[in-house]
Amino acid sequence: MSEVKAVEKFSVWKKMPIGGVWKYGSSNRECVVTNLYNNEVLVTFNYASKADINEAYETAQKAQKSWGQTSAYERIRVLEKVAQLIEEKREEIVEILVKESGSTKLKANVEVDCAIADVKEAAKYPLQMEGSIRESLIPGKENRVYRDPIGVVGAITPWNWPFYLTIRVVAPAIATGNGVVLKPDSQTPISGGLIIAEIFEEAGLPQGVLNVTVADLEEIGDYFVEHPIPEVISFTGSTKAGQHVGALAVKNLKKPALELGGNNAFIVLDDADVDQAVSAAAFGKYMHSGQICIAINRIIIDRKLYEPFVEKFKEATKAIKVGDPSEDGTVIGPIINKKQVDRAIQLVEQTLKEGATLIHEGKVEGNLIYPYILGDVTNDMAAAQNEVFAPIAVIIPVDSEEEAIEVANGTPFGLSGAVFSGSLERGIHVARKIKTGMIHVNDQSINVEPNVPFGGEKYSGLGRYCGEWAIDEFTTVKWVSVQKQPRQYPFS
Repeated sequence: MSEVKAVEKFSVWKKMPIGGVWKYGSSNRECVVTNLYNNEVLVTFNYASKADINEAYETAQKAQKSWGQTSAYERIRVLEKVAQLIEEKREEIVEILVKESGSTKLKANVEVDCAIADVKEAAKYPLQMEGSIRESLIPGKENRVYRDPIGVVGAITPWNWPFYLTIRVVAPAIATGNGVVLKPDSQTPISGGLIIAEIFEEAGLPQGVLNVTVADLEEIGDYFVEHPIPEVISFTGSTKAGQHVGALAVKNLKKPALELGGNNAFIVLDDADVDQAVSAAAFGKYMHSGQICIAINRIIIDRKLYEPFVEKFKEATKAIKVGDPSEDGTVIGPIINKKQVDRAIQLVEQTLKEGATLIHEGKVEGNLIYPYILGDVTNDMAAAQNEVFAPIAVIIPVDSEEEAIEVANGTPFGLSGAVFSGSLERGIHVARKIKTGMIHVNDQSINVEPNVPFGGEKYSGLGRYCGEWAIDEFTTVKWVSVQKQPRQYPFS
């Protein structure tokens, strides 16, 4: 008797929107998407091939020509409908995020909220693409500056906040009149791409404007970035991969928009409220198991407060619920894959060998990492110099405000951060001295709002997302001069 194949939970997601229609990928390689907590197979489908990517780019280029000429009010209507549909489909999106990305219900709902806010903000952009008329040095001439869509955007998005971090690129790119070809991470292709394309289509976006290609890097190599059509390559992911993508983009004269890794400092000055700092640190460290680019990586604390902070933080850590992300109250769910689990534990072991103290010992069960706390860390140790991306707290004692600033700046990264102080002005003073794209006073480092610039300094990226800064990333300006009176030339 033949074996009956189990029904895949997300079997409806086997096709991709390529070339204006939903179709199977033409690669011979297969993408297998699993539940990170119990390894259940959620869906299997064929990857997109290079031919599919080429078709997607060519279709996006053709569709963009008419979409870019669509009235601002029609683009606003589509974006507003997208925001409405995301809210209506909240339960479905949350379920996909929980099963596909290991998100807890809390984190998944936060992700949906952030996505809705970004779409609503992007709905303002069509009326903000303002031009201007400038004076000229030449008699009878008028200088006009127009802001236009840049063309086609190639977007590579990550697995950790797949729905939001994809929306953060797709919504402003489409709002400003561009075509988009999206390559979501193959570990989270549904929440990071397919359901987003379905929502935009249902909202009335013309076919072909948004294409999704779930592809295997071993097969396509650098083809997605090097293809001649896209004029912007948006990449969110690790610094190492981002350096490669950025170099390829610049080599091929494409504009890179890069949001990369972080090594975010959480500074606790000697006048801080310890209880408030502990509460913020627990959230900023353990949200989504620490798998957030803006999560706390280093807790830098004045030695005067070290002992009380460590004791209270340890108690807060013990209270964190670890386990099935589909259960209410779970804070720490599974890590994205076994490779990341092994990497995190190796960082713990290396840091302990280098002289750190094990304040709280976690454990590993499958893809779950129960939280660790490492104390007496110095800034040159492995867990302090690398983005941990796991529920592993790193605590560095310092002896002064000046040393805290020096330690915070003592890495190549500069994405987010936080400063706790009993004096807001002192906190702001210290925050201004940290070389980072974003930093928060008397709060933790995980903050996202749609109307302020999101991005990093140094090895943490190039460019800014959100707010009017997103318009700059996905548009270009053109100078058109108009000679209204005959011009007198020095010859001819």
